[in-house]
Amino acid sequence: MLNRRHLRIKVLQTLYAFYQAEVKDIQAFEKSLLQNVAKVNESYLTLLNLIIEVANYTEIDAQERASKYIPTEEDLNVNTRLASNQLIKQLTVFNNLIEETKRLKINFSNDQEIIRTLFKELSVTPEYAIYCQSEEHTLKEDRDILTFLVKKVFPKSILLEQMMEERFINWPIDKPTVYSMVSKTLLEFSETKQRFAPISANWIDDKDFIIDLYRLTIRNNSEYQEYISAKTKNWDAERIAYMDTILMKMAICELMNFNQIPVKVSINEYIDISKEFSTPKSKMFINGILDKILIDLKAENKIRKTGRGLVE
Repeated sequence: MLNRRHLRIKVLQTLYAFYQAEVKDIQAFEKSLLQNVAKVNESYLTLLNLIIEVANYTEIDAQERASKYIPTEEDLNVNTRLASNQLIKQLTVFNNLIEETKRLKINFSNDQEIIRTLFKELSVTPEYAIYCQSEEHTLKEDRDILTFLVKKVFPKSILLEQMMEERFINWPIDKPTVYSMVSKTLLEFSETKQRFAPISANWIDDKDFIIDLYRLTIRNNSEYQEYISAKTKNWDAERIAYMDTILMKMAICELMNFNQIPVKVSINEYIDISKEFSTPKSKMFINGILDKILIDLKAENKIRKTGRGLVE
């Protein structure tokens, strides 16, 4: 599921696009922010459907091999147990998945080669051979082979990676979360427990968090810039990475407006994010500037945290 760090990154991406845009439509970019989060869920559902497609390809492969001009005995006796996998059967008739798949128009009509390749890559593994040789399949065995498919086969597929990047612009960032959600679904899904993995632990709170962070950073942009400028007078403005400036504005916003998030958590989160999205020297720069700004904010009594241990 999405954690606060991932949500901060979503806001960062939206703010970066907003500040770069010629037409700064706050509502339009806010809508884009929420759509960005929704895409995580869509990519999760895409992978769930892909699992079903790969399993069902077992029977297509068997038919094609049996239809050869001179089929071998092996071609005529292909094991198709994956298609009758218990979890696959449950997912196939899971109404919520069926409805969401239709709503989002998820299909693989132009990606049959990916499905074929994924099945072929699975079929040559020792794990698949053991699975097919088992006389009676337990729910655990059925779950284990699908988990293996998702954790070991999917991530290595170049074709799958290309397809997901074409469909979802933020796939490289969202990928770990999506794979985790799919694995969690396979682990918990059963005849008595059928539900999607939640996109966050508490979406109502998380939605408020990203919208407030987005809106307040824009609303108080000038004030936050003044704090940054006062501490970077000796720096050449052109040498300060634009991404660093946005990260610091977001950090200041959290320090001043989110009274239940500890100061250290806010600062450390943005330093960590800078390691991935800005320059190699950004973490030291951001850390130094925010430490100085923090002193001023405390002196001006602009940091009001509720609860013990939230300031220091």
